[in-house]
Amino acid sequence: MTILPISMTLAAVAALINIWLMIRCGRVRTKEQVMVGDGGNEPLIRRMRAHSNYVESTAFVLILVALIELAVGPATWLWAVGGVYFAGRIAHAIGMDGVMNARFVGTLITLLTQVGLAITAIVIVYLTPIEVVTEGPVAGEPEIVAPQ
Repeated sequence: MTILPISMTLAAVAALINIWLMIRCGRVRTKEQVMVGDGGNEPLIRRMRAHSNYVESTAFVLILVALIELAVGPATWLWAVGGVYFAGRIAHAIGMDGVMNARFVGTLITLLTQVGLAITAIVIVYLTPIEVVTEGPVAGEPEIVAPQ
């Protein structure tokens, strides 16, 4: 069994932030009595977009973190990337309510996180040295393995 502690922890944190964003939408819905759709209500539209944008971005970040962790093992820098990413997403959500610069900071952190993880994944795939073993498990078939 393979356990990915960073990925599992970040996925749990992601779920909790998702619930927080749902509650924020629900509060505006209740206050403004808009139970379906957005009702043209600007504060509700902003919170719904913050929630949707979070879900759209977080899926890619979690997938990339899991694949990188699977490839290189748990690394302290992955914890840091996850923490900074979630701080940025919280800032973005608060910024969508009108807090100066928080939305910009959150958007920038999200962009840099995704670009950094994507580049890291590509580097791992194409620049990690591999070793070719001349005989694989099936007779006469070469096997490619990453060095230990």
